[in-house]
Amino acid sequence: MRILFLTQTYPRFDGDPAGPFIRELARGLVRTGDEVTVIVPHARDVAAAWDDDGVTVKSFRYAPERLELLGYSRSLQKDETMKGGALLSAPLYLLGARRAVGSELRLAQRQGRSYDLLQGHWVVPNGLVVSRFSDRVAVAGGIHGSDVFMAEKAAFRPLARHALGRLGAITGCSPELVERVCALGFPADRSQVIPYGIDSALFSPDPSRRNIWRQKLGVPEDAPMIVSVGRMATKKGYQVLLDGLDQLMAADETVHLVLAGAGDRLEEFQRRAASHRDRVHFPGVVYRDTLPDLYRAADIFCLPAVHDPKGNVDGLPNVILEGMASGLPVVATSISGIPLAVEEGKNGRLVPEGDAEQLIAALIDLLSDLGSADRMGQAGREKAVAELSWDCVAGRYREAYGLAVEHRARYV
Repeated sequence: MRILFLTQTYPRFDGDPAGPFIRELARGLVRTGDEVTVIVPHARDVAAAWDDDGVTVKSFRYAPERLELLGYSRSLQKDETMKGGALLSAPLYLLGARRAVGSELRLAQRQGRSYDLLQGHWVVPNGLVVSRFSDRVAVAGGIHGSDVFMAEKAAFRPLARHALGRLGAITGCSPELVERVCALGFPADRSQVIPYGIDSALFSPDPSRRNIWRQKLGVPEDAPMIVSVGRMATKKGYQVLLDGLDQLMAADETVHLVLAGAGDRLEEFQRRAASHRDRVHFPGVVYRDTLPDLYRAADIFCLPAVHDPKGNVDGLPNVILEGMASGLPVVATSISGIPLAVEEGKNGRLVPEGDAEQLIAALIDLLSDLGSADRMGQAGREKAVAELSWDCVAGRYREAYGLAVEHRARYV
């Protein structure tokens, strides 16, 4: 297939944590025989076009650089409300994206080729754009979390419903997110729940590299270490973990906790952990070139994700798959798409969201039996390799794209 993606986030450089799953999906489709072009918004230091391991990437301008505020995780405050500047830039973004997609479709036509499918990743805003081209190409939407939250808002709901009416298929990484989109009026029989994939060669155990990050952080070689990676935003659930921090630190006086990432609540979380600053570490953003070694330094991965007060939730956080592929047992909440990857008692522990007591109890149980934790980690690694490679996941996306192509053929 010839596939065109429109996305507002995509890695801008090697190691960039912005939208790696879009890049890996595109690369997986290319490896298995498809042609993929990705259209992304401009940002500082983003080239006009480049080849990304067989994926053609093109950027578009939509405003002076100081006003280009959408995309690359810049538009939401605490992942809960849209920032004022981003909201004002949204109409410019929609116009710019529409021009870029239309230009690419016309270019392909002049060159004597055509796209089989156009997918807008994040229904709001990109589903609103690609739906306008449903008379020219099969169109699909990709939902990832915050876009569903935005689509449900009263201000966006009519536009979202109109766009959904033109899409031939929807892909989503979580049953909950897909159900919420279907509740807005999208037919369930044209929706597909597809978990993200993982590069299990990049994220893999390597005991010889265990001490690289431990030395950076000052964590003793033999100390148990829990790691989490994610934006410091409400929906990641770090506030729940910090509610039980005193209990965790008291239960094991040698354990270290690493919370890697940046975000609007970082300073607040640092203050809450200040009394344990010798054993709670905030290294900030960890880029993908050094991220595998951070997992290799750890014994347990934890992500206590929650629905934030406004209903925003992640689908299936990629960091959970990274932890699994790295051979770590995962302690997480049983919400959204997380149970697609984490099986209770097999490759990790699932606890109710927002329950600090059960979260800490699960962590303490694993810390008290690292042999069992290691077996869970091995099971997670096996699942990641066997079921969640990007080539396997790309095949499932291609099946979903077939639904969109069939839907257009039926009505055109």
